[in-house]
Amino acid sequence: MGKTPKFYTRGWEHSKTRGREHSVNCSFCGRLVPKYKTFPVVRGFRITDPVIRNALSGNQFFSAQKMHACPACARYQRIVRKKR
Repeated sequence: MGKTPKFYTRGWEHSKTRGREHSVNCSFCGRLVPKYKTFPVVRGFRITDPVIRNALSGNQFFSAQKMHACPACARYQRIVRKKR
């Protein structure tokens, strides 16, 4: 019987050389999760209307916020999808 494939891959694993890592709250459900287990998500908005953009001194006014999603919320919000 073979191994079942992983549902998602975070990119790197926790190792002893990193020491004790901080915990962060999930931005979706509020659960306290170690930071290395979370999936970073950048959400924001951009103003594309030229009239409003000129009123705001001509810049694009991009407001971005970094959020952390726990593995359960990352699956539910479809940030991470099952490999085929």
